[in-house]
Amino acid sequence: MAQSLVIVESVAKTKTINKFLGKKYNVLSSVGHIKDLPKGKLGVDIEQGFQPDYITIRGKGKILNDLKKAASTSDTVYIATDPDREGEAIAHHIYEEIKYKNSNIYRILFNEITEPAVVEAIKHPLTIDEQKVEAQKARRVLDRLVGYKISPILWNTLYTGLSAGRVQSVALRLIVERELEVEAFVPQEYWTITAQLQGATSDPFLSRLHKIGDKKPEIPNEKDCKSLLSTLKTKTYAVKSIQKKQVTRNPAPPFTTSTMQQEAARRLGMSSKQIMMIAQQLYEGVEIGKDGSVGLISYMRTDSTRIADVALEAVREYIVNSYGLEYLPAKARVFKTSKRAQDAHEAIRPTNMKYSPKEIKEYLSKAQYNLYELIWNRFVACQMSPAKLDQTTIDIIAGVKTGDKVSEEFLFRTTGSVVTFRGFLQAFEDYKEDSADDSDANMAIPTELNVGEILYLLDLIPKQHFTKPPPRYSESSLVKELDNLGIGRPSTYALIISTLLARKYIDRNGRQLTPTELGRTVNNILIHHFPDLFNVEFTALMEEELDQVESGDKKFTDVMGDFYQPFDLAVKNMDSKVDAIKHSLMEDAAEECPKCGSGLIIRWGRNGKFIGCSNYPECKYTKPLDGEQIVSDEVCEKCGKPMVVKVGRYGRFLACSGYPDCNNAKPYPLGVPCPKDDCNGKIIERKSKRGKVFYGCSAYPKCDFVSWYKPVNKECPECHNPYLEERYSQRDGEYLVCPKCKTKFESDTEEVSMANDN
Repeated sequence: MAQSLVIVESVAKTKTINKFLGKKYNVLSSVGHIKDLPKGKLGVDIEQGFQPDYITIRGKGKILNDLKKAASTSDTVYIATDPDREGEAIAHHIYEEIKYKNSNIYRILFNEITEPAVVEAIKHPLTIDEQKVEAQKARRVLDRLVGYKISPILWNTLYTGLSAGRVQSVALRLIVERELEVEAFVPQEYWTITAQLQGATSDPFLSRLHKIGDKKPEIPNEKDCKSLLSTLKTKTYAVKSIQKKQVTRNPAPPFTTSTMQQEAARRLGMSSKQIMMIAQQLYEGVEIGKDGSVGLISYMRTDSTRIADVALEAVREYIVNSYGLEYLPAKARVFKTSKRAQDAHEAIRPTNMKYSPKEIKEYLSKAQYNLYELIWNRFVACQMSPAKLDQTTIDIIAGVKTGDKVSEEFLFRTTGSVVTFRGFLQAFEDYKEDSADDSDANMAIPTELNVGEILYLLDLIPKQHFTKPPPRYSESSLVKELDNLGIGRPSTYALIISTLLARKYIDRNGRQLTPTELGRTVNNILIHHFPDLFNVEFTALMEEELDQVESGDKKFTDVMGDFYQPFDLAVKNMDSKVDAIKHSLMEDAAEECPKCGSGLIIRWGRNGKFIGCSNYPECKYTKPLDGEQIVSDEVCEKCGKPMVVKVGRYGRFLACSGYPDCNNAKPYPLGVPCPKDDCNGKIIERKSKRGKVFYGCSAYPKCDFVSWYKPVNKECPECHNPYLEERYSQRDGEYLVCPKCKTKFESDTEEVSMANDN
């Protein structure tokens, strides 16, 4: 009997899904995208309706042939790629390749990798959503046009290897503009005054000056503060009013992709990229003892707060059993989803309430446990009873006492709250960033006070403050801002940030993101010459139009046509100014070239600014900008002098310190020993005859080691291969992979999922 074939994106899913479906099904992986636009050319036929020229991704030929062969011997094919636009595009490309091998091809969707979800999806097969495919095509073509048309302009004005992106460059603009606000900010001094008071039978308590007359107090300097203190010391203080009320606080919704990234960054200190990789692992499955591979969370790329009825029933039962009936609201809580949301999938939630974080902690890595616990607690809390607080506000007047009354010249206020019923806080505690400003701090509320009671003034406490600049963006706050502005999609935020870091447009200082000099320069070029493209309003509008392609309200060709005409005009206009822009970025170094006597200039290279001869390319003299030579461990084999590190238009290289008497130069070593046995060579960067960079052994031709991917001198903790390789994918950004066992790692070598190697 012929088997049915199920095709998924990730190798990690195959084992889990095969366990659910049994021997009648053969589960294979496409290992992400099988087709993409070519890397060496635009790959978009503008004259023929902006049609993309998709080609099979290098290395995927064997995978594609295996899928075709399996399809030809199967009775039915189910394409079960991820339930989003990218997954739909992958499904479409697979279908186009295998439809000649099998006519019974269906699309299946599931929001979680659990047996009920997968079996139910098989029972209700669908067809490929062509509108979703069109929407993904529109985004891919749009991003390709922007990247491939504008990036070369940056190469010609700065140096090769830079990139511009439709959303990436707007995110950079936000970071640069925030930094400019911080730099332009002038702190303003102000003072606050707090009174320490006591009633006849109460304990001492604090109360802050709230009003002078009917206006907010403005105390700009120490002189005014001292004058006001002198006046306040002479006044009589009395209780004006005591207001008590009960307030309730409702829990936050379950996580979307955006809010998960924000909270995990704030609470756990994870990067957006790391958060998404760990979430992918939890979604695809973790080995849980005798239960085998278990998908622990629902699909992690979502903008919806919707929860399935079966999940609501399960969590409500869990709340009663774990916390008590008083913690369960009468009805399940339903959250409103943003108007901009596609609402294609549920919120991020646990797939099975029997797998509590504490029960399965031994099977999870530290990072997996921390993120899973955060998702679990947020989900449980969202369906729990509100927290109840008793809030008290005490107003105190200070003035002149006449008879039994005190005039109201000054108003002091004490506010505080006490939690009387914790409700959802039992599952998900509040989290507040550290703040140096305690102006909104919860004050201790005195008891046994009465309205009209005269109070004793024990002390007046002045405090100097300075206004603060707007905070620099962190990964968490940048994700929140992009989401609020409707720029990009939550699933792309991690890639946006990692790309900006990889391109050295921004630095991460602690949790703050700050632009580098290169980032500022790139931003200035882009917003000056493309003001209508790289701005918030236009980028948000394009996101709306892409959504309209998916909904069928707009056609792919109409969206592309409306975009391309003004875009192409702006590109051509900037092309004519490249030489002028490049010249404007050069600075006179006020030195003569020691080799040819021409003037030296400060110019940009891939490793930052450096000093080079203005007579380039006839004279190729360069030196570091600071003028100091970095001496390497290498010795010149021609004259015996030390080799020094220099920077040229193609990056770093080693040159003899005896230059110009000795002009010996050679490639810069990567610090990676050759992994081949009995070879003492080092890995260096080389270029093929066609100009493509590759990596080979310095002992060539005695040693023939080569790699198209940059080796990194770190041992694989899984198979102990002596080196890893740098890789890049659209979904994951930059990461490391072992060339032997194919395990993927974060760029800081924290292990990540083997999934989505595309």
